[in-house]
Parts: sequence; C-alpha cells; structure tokens
Amino acid sequence: MVSCLKKLDLNKFHELSRSMRGSARPRPKVRIIIHMGTCGIASGSEEVLKAILDCASELGDEDVSITTSGCAGFCSREPMVTVQVASGPPVKYGDINPDKARKIYAEHVLGGKPVAGYVLAVGCESTY
Repeated sequence: MVSCLKKLDLNKFHELSRSMRGSARPRPKVRIIIHMGTCGIASGSEEVLKAILDCASELGDEDVSITTSGCAGFCSREPMVTVQVASGPPVKYGDINPDKARKIYAEHVLGGKPVAGYVLAVGCESTY
C-alpha cells in the first residue's frame, strides 16, 4: 500500500484492493471502511483515507483491512468511517476529518476502544 501514500491515487488504491481480495488471507482482526460516495468525496473523504493509510503505514498492524465503499446514506454526516473489530459490532463515525481519523486509528483500531464523541451509530446500520 505504500505506493499510494505519497500522492493519493484512488485508482491505484482500488487496483491494489482488488488484487488483495483474491488472495487466501485470514479474516482481519479490524476492518476499516471509508465511505466515498460523491457526497463523501465532496466532504473530504479522500483526505480521511490518506490519514488512515498514513496511520497504517506509520503505526502498523498487519491485521487491519482498509477498504472503501459508496454512500452510507447519511450524506449530511460525511465524511464517514466504519470500524469493525472482529469481536464487536461495526461502529460508524460521522463528520470525520484527518485529525479525528488519526485519533480513531490510535484509540479504536489499535486500542480497541471506540471514540465516543465521534460515534454516529453502533451495530448493523441502525441508528435507533
């Protein structure tokens, strides 16, 4: 993934992600999804993705999967990131910027504790 860190190139990122899907790898301990529909991109999700990739490169943890998705349906809360630790429910974060993304990576991805102040929803896409 280092090849797409210097200058964020979404085409290279997606190409790398596709090539990794076919490999026989065990299920990652943590899955991070950066929501990148047009609303997310317009709100700054590319910068959030770059911050997450930088954290993964600097802080490490080979047991983390970083992927992108389209719109999650809460356009007014973009950029959004979902983090799912294998043993817990998915946690959707809203209104994320690069600094918040770094904090989420350090505290939730590496530390296992969700960052309560940024959480939009917990569980299977339900906000009630």
